[in-house]
Amino acid sequence: MGQKTQPFGFRLGITEAHRSRWYAPKALFGELLVEDQKIRAYLDKRLNRKPPFAAVSDIHIERTREELKVVIKTARPGLVIGPKGAEIERLTEELQLMTARKVAISIIEIKNPDMDAQLIAEGVAEQLAKRAQFRRVIKMKSEAVLAAGGKGVKIQLAGRLGGAEMSRTLDVKLGSLPLSTLQAQIDYGFAQAYCPYGVIGVQVWIYKGLYTRQRTEEESDAAGGRARARGRR
Repeated sequence: MGQKTQPFGFRLGITEAHRSRWYAPKALFGELLVEDQKIRAYLDKRLNRKPPFAAVSDIHIERTREELKVVIKTARPGLVIGPKGAEIERLTEELQLMTARKVAISIIEIKNPDMDAQLIAEGVAEQLAKRAQFRRVIKMKSEAVLAAGGKGVKIQLAGRLGGAEMSRTLDVKLGSLPLSTLQAQIDYGFAQAYCPYGVIGVQVWIYKGLYTRQRTEEESDAAGGRARARGRR
């Protein structure tokens, strides 16, 4: 059933930590959850769907009593920060108006974009929207992932490929992809290509290797909100 399960949700609390980290009473939980979704949708539209096209891959949200912390993972940090920090200051002000809370934004640079599944999916979708030959696009992207150090990759397209009358599913798989192995570090990305003849779904799986035992235990404890106790020498 590995192919039927979203890799992140399958490993959540085991080797993957939550993307939203905060606690709220039951009466406020729904309101804050909706606010998280609005923040992610706004930042995706603001940074990915129009200039500066900052190649944002993921957004983490943390809440404390004093402030709302937003962590943005991007391959182009300079575009998010802007000249002399002008762009990030503007983003902070916009989010503070949206949430009526004090906001602090942090940037994490993605060193190797060819190993990020979400950025690969967005890149494939962008090429398909420009009517590029779909077989060539997914073949080149798959080879780029392996060249960047990936141990395995799978790219799947679904829809009216090439404008065909009947929709179908096509995938390319290179290398190893142990989807059912919990210790396997699987990155997953999804994007949609809006073409004149319909929408094409793009899914990407990248196998980066096995988690080390120490790292797995630390991330599992962090996901469960626990701190590891270190013994004295």
